[in-house]
Amino acid sequence: MCFALGMENDILDPPKHLTMLCRTALSPSFCSPGRYLLFSPQYITAVSQPYLPVHNLVLRNESIRCWSNIPFITIPLSRTHGKSFAHRSELKHAKRIVVKLGSAVVTRGDECGLALGRLASIVEQVSMLQNQGREMMIVTSGAVAFGKQRLRHEILLSQSVRQALHSGQNQLKDMAIPVLEARACAAAGQSGLMALYEAMFTQYSICAAQILVTNLDFHDEQKRRNLNGTLHELLRMNIVPIINTNDAVVPPPEPNSDLQGVNVISVKDNDSLAARLAVEMKTDLLIVLSDVEGLFDSPPGSDDAKLIDIFYPGDQQSVTFGTKSRVGMGGMEAKVKAALWALQGGTSVVIANGTHPKISGHVITDIVEGKKVGTFFSEVKPAGPTVEQQGEMARAGGRALAALQPEQRAEIIYHLADLLTDQREEILLANKKDLEEAESKGRLALPLMKRLSLSTSKLNSLAIGLRQIAASSQESVGRVIRRTRIAKDLELEQVTVPIGVLLVIFESRPDCLPQVSALAIASGNGLLLKGGKEAAHSNQILHHLTQEALSIHGVKDAVQLVNTREEVEDLCRLDKLIDLIIPRGSSQLVRDIQKAAKGIPVMGHSEGICHIYVDTEASVEKVTRIVRDSKCEYPAACNALETLLIHRDLLRTPLFDQIIDMLRVEQVKIHAGPKFASYLTFSPSEVKSLRTEYGDLECCIEVVDGVQEAIDHIHKYGSSHTDVIITENEKTAEFFLQHVDSACVFWNASTRFSDGYRFGLGAEVGISTSRIHARGPVGIEGLLTTKWLLKGENHVVSDFSEHGSMKFLHETLPVPQRNTN
Repeated sequence: MCFALGMENDILDPPKHLTMLCRTALSPSFCSPGRYLLFSPQYITAVSQPYLPVHNLVLRNESIRCWSNIPFITIPLSRTHGKSFAHRSELKHAKRIVVKLGSAVVTRGDECGLALGRLASIVEQVSMLQNQGREMMIVTSGAVAFGKQRLRHEILLSQSVRQALHSGQNQLKDMAIPVLEARACAAAGQSGLMALYEAMFTQYSICAAQILVTNLDFHDEQKRRNLNGTLHELLRMNIVPIINTNDAVVPPPEPNSDLQGVNVISVKDNDSLAARLAVEMKTDLLIVLSDVEGLFDSPPGSDDAKLIDIFYPGDQQSVTFGTKSRVGMGGMEAKVKAALWALQGGTSVVIANGTHPKISGHVITDIVEGKKVGTFFSEVKPAGPTVEQQGEMARAGGRALAALQPEQRAEIIYHLADLLTDQREEILLANKKDLEEAESKGRLALPLMKRLSLSTSKLNSLAIGLRQIAASSQESVGRVIRRTRIAKDLELEQVTVPIGVLLVIFESRPDCLPQVSALAIASGNGLLLKGGKEAAHSNQILHHLTQEALSIHGVKDAVQLVNTREEVEDLCRLDKLIDLIIPRGSSQLVRDIQKAAKGIPVMGHSEGICHIYVDTEASVEKVTRIVRDSKCEYPAACNALETLLIHRDLLRTPLFDQIIDMLRVEQVKIHAGPKFASYLTFSPSEVKSLRTEYGDLECCIEVVDGVQEAIDHIHKYGSSHTDVIITENEKTAEFFLQHVDSACVFWNASTRFSDGYRFGLGAEVGISTSRIHARGPVGIEGLLTTKWLLKGENHVVSDFSEHGSMKFLHETLPVPQRNTN
């Protein structure tokens, strides 16, 4: 028996999966006369690590299992079966899971043989979930394709021998392969398919068992009870059942034989078999893997086709089904019918792609983790629009917003500023609810509680900042920044335009919502807002007021608040709807978003590690005032001081003593850097890392030998956010300003000035430490890009050729002056 491993659409993670396949070939359950693996030359690779034997760790609580030397903590899972999960995020609680592998997933592209790399990856994922304490079952296709491969090989071998005896030479190219009957192929392929599964699961210390069924097994009550009992016993013994229709004896399916209702569904193919088993076994989740991403609102591959994220019963009327896959008995229509039947029986269903090279290696685990993969079937329709619909609404609303006159956009922002003060009581009442809930649950640290809190003074400052934005936004969009006369009567202009749709994700900062909304309105951008659940009440009323202000010019949809249970990682994948992501929150949030964003640029900074260097020629009064303000005015801010660099000659001087005394009075905890600690007999706690953003009344003190060493320290340990020098020596200050490579570099001023409002931008969407587009506090200008407008009179490029009638002029023309009033 021959297993061929080809290249087409076959997923292999060398050396891991190749190693497993080699072990499989040598395992007792697989290694027998007539069975062997064929590898294409492209997949031959050296296995660099010796095989480490699989083992189980036997612990007192049996809470950890090991496979391939990787421990997995068993997840405590319990769920009463009855209703399907309403949201993707609940899928992580699934205890019993059926994975249906379509023929297109299991077989190779030539329909003759198995996609061994994909199978290796699927077995690995199922094993991982099984070792987490879940109960996994597999409904698999592939016996027919496997048998076809085996029979073709036997026929070719037989024909080649006969032809060699007859003609004295081997002429394989002239051989004709007869059409192989499917039942015969299934009979020839079942044993080999199961032997392969068994050998693969053995590599993870998991036992697998084969069960072959037909439609009659479900119609006979005794057989149904026997099947049910067998499956429950296998699951109890931590065995993965591998289930397939007995295609060697199954009769042809009868069309339209399904009965309506939850009790009966004909087993015509593996889709209906998987659905029937899922309901019979009270399964929590059915994962149907095919060769398409899921359901589309129009034929996949067409220009307007969009993947349906969530499918609801009744939506099938709006779906057009195409042809079935290249192999297998069912098609997408059969999958949808089976999925809806399982959903009606209380089992959640996801249809996803099991063949795509970029996702198939983790598609099963991603689905169980609740990630947005494939189409999720749900009986619960959300009250509002989906996030995809919100993205489209923001796109259309943003374009309508950009088409308004500058005065109209400014009027919207002025109205929002008035609403912040007029509706002050309602806003503070909603914020009080958030604070009380956060305090009762104890889930927020003190710095985050401060960020969450709103006050009358904060709202007044917000209103002032919004009015600044409105005043400065009059000529933001459509401003001409360059004019060039290309040739006679051919003029080129570069003008500012909105970026498109912005996604702003923020934590514990409800005041961020009106600020960012005003900047988006002023720059004509559509906006999606995703706030933290700890500020849900505050965000809700602030968004309501924002839409009320937008309504005065009919562009209410331009700003959308995402209230659905979307994971941030899923939002970051909407590259067709979102043009720029701006995270506002912890450094961990920013890093997670930068990692999750696929094809969407992210504007922001991962950390705010701000430095102050105190030079030998620094003023005593300036040092204490600036250091106190930078560290103590708002220690949770990203522009607060985190590391204080002091010139070595200042140690044991009155200036140094005053700095230490001031920090003690302000109750700032001091961490000593390595060099600073070496000068002290009894030093404060030595810093664990010089790259620490404390976000509280804590800071690090380190000693340097001069301005150059201070600059080197900042470049090595800083985050390119904001860095300050305190000195009276202008030459030293200029050297520092020119050589420190950060977004904001100050001389004799607090780090806290690094802020859009204090810069006169009105507000900011964030502080960017990136080197492309915008850097530092990002206001309206940072939310604009440009486009080119060329105005001609019947101009063509051929007129400018060597023998043409026109010449390029490329004259710079004056740009219209902005109205600064």
